[in-house]
Amino acid sequence: MGGIVNEPIPHTPPAALPGCWWHPSRQTGLSCTRCGRPACPDCLREAAVGAQCIDCVQAGRREHETSRRQHRALGHGARTIAGARVSSRLVVTPVLIALNVLVYAITAVEAHDPMNNRLSSLFNAWVLWPPGIAGGEWWRLLTAGFLHYGPIHLVVNMFSLWIIGRELEVLLGKVRYLALYGLSLLGGSVLVYLFGAFDGPTAGASGAIYGLLGGILVAVLRLRLNPVPAIGTIVLNLIITVTLPNISLFGHLGGLVVGALATAALVYAPEKNRVAWQSGALAVLLVALLGVFFLRDAQLASVVCTGSGAGLQCSAP
Repeated sequence: MGGIVNEPIPHTPPAALPGCWWHPSRQTGLSCTRCGRPACPDCLREAAVGAQCIDCVQAGRREHETSRRQHRALGHGARTIAGARVSSRLVVTPVLIALNVLVYAITAVEAHDPMNNRLSSLFNAWVLWPPGIAGGEWWRLLTAGFLHYGPIHLVVNMFSLWIIGRELEVLLGKVRYLALYGLSLLGGSVLVYLFGAFDGPTAGASGAIYGLLGGILVAVLRLRLNPVPAIGTIVLNLIITVTLPNISLFGHLGGLVVGALATAALVYAPEKNRVAWQSGALAVLLVALLGVFFLRDAQLASVVCTGSGAGLQCSAP
């Protein structure tokens, strides 16, 4: 009767592991989940699924950056309620402040007196003076917004512009914010031209700044935030306007109303074809202001002016 014989099982040597693609002398059992090439631990990086080799990681970053640039070029990406790209970089507000300071410096040098820079020839040529506008010097409606009566007037307005303007520039974007500022400035000047004293000069960026105040209030309402601080600030400033002498009530009211309307057009525009809606609404507002300007111009058609600039002399209406 035969016994059981245990025969030895033949030993098969393990297959050699492949070498790392970048370090061939290093054997590895790992590989890139994207390209499948063998890679040692030093050449792999963790990914959302598995691990990728260093080449695939760099290629993925390049593809992501290219896709991001194309995405932005098509107008996509994070947007504010006005449709502006999200950015904290300020450009327009510092430039506006610099222009106001520069114009003041020029008038102060020309007048040889920083406290009485209104004696400057540039100041006289740019100030909002209704007889001059009636005489054809329409640019005074805009240039007066960059003039100030002395350094205190300048500092107060520029501080207000910095505090209010930087918030709206981020919210609206640079182009929309600049449009709001310009329309508010023009709105204040047109209302002064319509209702202000015929022979009373007016200057300052207050009309535009009040427009930004109106814009802040509308933006707060659109964002459904507490409007009490914004309303309180506006009411306080209006009280100061009617209490202190030599402050243009019509300039402030004109800027405030136009600024609020312009901001409403920007933040309440439908998302579909938003730019077209915003542009159309701002254009209508501009046409309305021009209509008021030409109406007042027609009322002053009987005014006779001679000379130009500081030497312009006009008869009363």
